[in-house]
Amino acid sequence: MAKASDIKNGNILRFNGELVQVEEFIHRTPGNLRAFYQARMRNVKSGKLVEYRFRTDEEVDIARVETNDYQYLYEDGNDLVIMDNTSYEQFNVPKFLFGNAVKFLKEGVNVIVAFESDEPIMAKAPASVDLEITYTEPAVKGDTSTNALKLATVETGAEIRVPLFINIGDKVKVDTATGAYSERVKS
Repeated sequence: MAKASDIKNGNILRFNGELVQVEEFIHRTPGNLRAFYQARMRNVKSGKLVEYRFRTDEEVDIARVETNDYQYLYEDGNDLVIMDNTSYEQFNVPKFLFGNAVKFLKEGVNVIVAFESDEPIMAKAPASVDLEITYTEPAVKGDTSTNALKLATVETGAEIRVPLFINIGDKVKVDTATGAYSERVKS
């Protein structure tokens, strides 16, 4: 067990039976009162924000978390199967850990996953991916008002909004956090 004074921003703690990541950790000494640590922490699974005051000598459980790069192989029900790039070991990671970015992942993409004692607790997709347009309506000549967008389906099956000049077979860069079109990629 560690003391509260050992906590740093970014640490993952086991707090009230849940895993939380420390976002902000401040030492406070108000006037003639005892010093304490003010912590703002986010629940790893639910994303809920928790604020707590630790005594300076309070014992805390800092979780040992291993974060590594993995390659996404394929989808298996409610899980994604990933592979360690060095040992070639495969793991199942629940889809919900990736959030909305999961619909833009295609086989072979590198992802970052954090494990705490063989249990995946956090997963992060790349910031952007290059995807091919599999279906979109052709642009109508003369329909070129400023910033006009149309729906397009990418190779993963997700729908995004793209400019009118994008056609079937074009590759586009998609922001995985928002699902927004960034730019056309030259092949």
